[in-house]
Amino acid sequence: MFRLLGILLTVLIAITAAIVVWPQFFRLEQTFPFTQIVAARGVVLAAFLVVAVLSMLLLFAKPLRGFAASVLIIALLGAGATGVIGLTRGFGGGTLPAATDTSLRILSWNTAGEAVSADVIAREILEQGADIVALPETTENVGEEIAIMLREQGHPMWVHTVQYNPDVVDGPSSWQTTVLVSPELGEYSVIESAIDGTSNTGSVPSVVLMPVDGEGPTIVAVHAVAPRVEEMGQWSSDLQWIADQCPAGNVILAGDFNATIDHMTPLGVDGGDMGYCRDAAARTGNGLSGTWPSSLPPLLSAPIDHVMASADWTPTGSALIDDAGGSDHRGIVVQLEPSSAG
Repeated sequence: MFRLLGILLTVLIAITAAIVVWPQFFRLEQTFPFTQIVAARGVVLAAFLVVAVLSMLLLFAKPLRGFAASVLIIALLGAGATGVIGLTRGFGGGTLPAATDTSLRILSWNTAGEAVSADVIAREILEQGADIVALPETTENVGEEIAIMLREQGHPMWVHTVQYNPDVVDGPSSWQTTVLVSPELGEYSVIESAIDGTSNTGSVPSVVLMPVDGEGPTIVAVHAVAPRVEEMGQWSSDLQWIADQCPAGNVILAGDFNATIDHMTPLGVDGGDMGYCRDAAARTGNGLSGTWPSSLPPLLSAPIDHVMASADWTPTGSALIDDAGGSDHRGIVVQLEPSSAG
């Protein structure tokens, strides 16, 4: 009876490990609780290693030796598979190459409202030499403060904001998303359906900017709702909307997706991660560098803030902003070059 129970537990552990390593195979990447578990693969890897160590200790207990050996093998296989995934996406440490005449630098940073001051954000934009800045949870007033500081430093940028429920006085900063764009990219305007919310993410706003003269990339500053248990349906809907914003064409997505590329598996088209857009960090060695929460080391955090681009652009580097400045998110900056595939 004890042996049968051990076999049953081993089978259940093996199935659970397989789901945790690659929930996409079972189409569970957008299902609670596997959505939350797979978000931080560094934690998953550490958990497998802890289980492996405990299993090795249980090998000294003769009645449990067979069961412990089976669990040890499963844990090592799970850790190995997770490590291989990490190697393909990159464990971090990436840097940006020198900017060129044709490169674009995009900064994405969920600033958690007033947790990060306008001065700190402006300094980071200047230091990174950003051409496009996506700032979920940054208000229009703060965006204008940033623009004034940047203009005084010889780095002017246009400010665009979408706000939900503007009639509510002192509403939460999460109801606003602000984008700053260098005038060198030309004039941009927010499309009406994003402003009125008829085509947008559901609970917190995203910004869709189109070039007025038709030249240059469409810019989408993303903010999807977090995948809390009660918001799973809205979260999935938000991700689908974001993917729909990147059809074949010249598109850049940046912001707080509240999702890793594991969650995006059913949403990619023709090698893309979200629609036709490809995640820059995962293609420049930073795919497992987590941005949230900033209180944990990057490898134990979830990489949910992204910069993605269509085939018109080739990512040449990415880096995390180590100092979160009081936000619960780290910023991420990416460099893109025009691609001959575009």
